[in-house]
Amino acid sequence: MASMLDLAIRAMVFLGSLLMVYNIYCFVKFARYVNDRGNWEEGKASLYVPIVLLVLFLIGYLIIGIFGDPTIVMAGVLFGGSIFVFAMYHLLSRTTQRISEAEHLKAELVAAEKSNEAKSVFLASMSHEMRTPLNVILGISGVELKDSSHAERTHAQFKKIDQSARHLLDLINNVLDMNAIESGELVTKSEEFSLKSTIDQIDILSSALCEEKGLDFKATVGEDVPAWCVGDKMNIKQVLLSMLENAVKYTDAPGSVRLDANATPIDNDHKLVEFKVSDTGVGIDEEFLPRLFEAFGREDASSTTRYGGSGLSLAIAKATVEMMGGTIGVDSKKGEGSTFTVRIPLEVVQEPGPVEEPAQEDDSNDTLEGKRILIVEDIDENAEIVEDLLDLEGAVCERAENGQMAVDMFSKAQPKYYDAILMDIRMPVMDGFEATRQIRKLDHPDAQSVPIVALTANAFDSDVREALDAGMDAHLAKPTDVDLLYSTLLQRIKLSKQ
Repeated sequence: MASMLDLAIRAMVFLGSLLMVYNIYCFVKFARYVNDRGNWEEGKASLYVPIVLLVLFLIGYLIIGIFGDPTIVMAGVLFGGSIFVFAMYHLLSRTTQRISEAEHLKAELVAAEKSNEAKSVFLASMSHEMRTPLNVILGISGVELKDSSHAERTHAQFKKIDQSARHLLDLINNVLDMNAIESGELVTKSEEFSLKSTIDQIDILSSALCEEKGLDFKATVGEDVPAWCVGDKMNIKQVLLSMLENAVKYTDAPGSVRLDANATPIDNDHKLVEFKVSDTGVGIDEEFLPRLFEAFGREDASSTTRYGGSGLSLAIAKATVEMMGGTIGVDSKKGEGSTFTVRIPLEVVQEPGPVEEPAQEDDSNDTLEGKRILIVEDIDENAEIVEDLLDLEGAVCERAENGQMAVDMFSKAQPKYYDAILMDIRMPVMDGFEATRQIRKLDHPDAQSVPIVALTANAFDSDVREALDAGMDAHLAKPTDVDLLYSTLLQRIKLSKQ
């Protein structure tokens, strides 16, 4: 019995010694690991204090095991000490590893945020730089297309230039929209709007597209579709127009395109509005349908050559619809056409009552004839294009080459001299935001009432908000639609006279 106990005591001392040697080896590796990860020039010695203590502990083991006569209690304490050190090392090692992983993830997150920020800045800059020459191209084509003296061939060439430039603009807008979705900057609005009026506008635009391509178009609105709703009018309109443009693009004459709107009740105040966009076009292969709404998704490479496009419109539509709480799906058969179904829950509101008609104004208020517009633009070509477009409507134009010049010209002008200001944003000396703020602060009778409309290549939602916060009345992105430019100026001038 005594020999068995003595053997157990010697075994614990021997195993404890071996385990302590392993512990010392582990702590040496750990000290080197920690030292390599940080600057330990001043406190480097502290990293090796535990190792020295463990070495002394091992020497004590050996002295007791060789020269001493350890009891079972002493051997148990020594062996337990080795196990405790072993457990503490692994706990410390795992804790350090988790901290290291957390730091690594944090570093990756910071790097990703910086990368996204850099990408957003790059896209914003590139958007501005690409929109600026596009503004000139579309401006010139817009002016020339309004000139009826051109020969038919010349008019057709200007139309091709205009269409190609607008196609490039669509690509730029799609890339920016996709970036806004990925960065979480795309937001939905909640406002009262006429749903039936919105569908009528889509009907007019889509009818023109189909007529130009020789397609039949029909839009139907079910009786259950509410006249007025609360939701995001612009996003709904953009999604449906994008899908209808795709339907027209992939349908050859003498085909047809349809838009059908219906609604079913959700509760007393909400309805699920369903839009179906159908065409008799090329259709989609069943195997490709699951990947149809992926960014840059294409059924085959030949579609890029034949139909063009960025491959982003359906991905953007899907993300936008889902942000509004809706769903989007598709049924299609190759060679027979496709049907896209969009369902969006909308709050139903009562149609606003009749509004008292304002007093009849002079007919001159319905045109820009004689209206004096201050164009604030640092690039000569852009200023000339806008001036030419406004000249066609009989407006009188003056130009300021930067924001400071605009402030000076306005401050010296007689009351009611300027009817409106078209303000660029990025300019030398003083930008458009600061110029607007300075004008609004002036002790001038028209400082608060003169319409200031941003006309800029800064086209992000944040740019629109910043323009309105600075005191501007509206925001138009370059290159702007000519009719939208006219209508916005007329509307703002009318409101300023009331």
